[in-house]
Amino acid sequence: QVQLVESGGGLVQPGGSLRLSCAASGFTPGGTLMSWHRQAPGKERELVAAIGGSTAANYRDDVRGRFTISRDNTKNLVFLQMDNLRPEDTAVYYCRALVRSGDFYWGQGTQVTVSS
Repeated sequence: QVQLVESGGGLVQPGGSLRLSCAASGFTPGGTLMSWHRQAPGKERELVAAIGGSTAANYRDDVRGRFTISRDNTKNLVFLQMDNLRPEDTAVYYCRALVRSGDFYWGQGTQVTVSS
């Protein structure tokens, strides 16, 4: 059974940092595309960053240079380091796994609020 559990969200002031973690289980990390998505109130869910098995990463334009996605395949963990946070980064952040079979799975999400 595939399970993804996010943690690390919270309230932070503009310019601050947070580190999100996603603990994955039920699948082999190799060959799995891991990604972080976010959904703000009244908006569609959007891709924030993705990382393949080779650690090559991609980012949406407005987070590039501020956010860093990484993974630890030995522990089946994925991280999203978020620096210089802005109020517009406020959203529920979700971890997603796209496994070899083509199926994908979501975590339950963690709230990130950037406000003074």
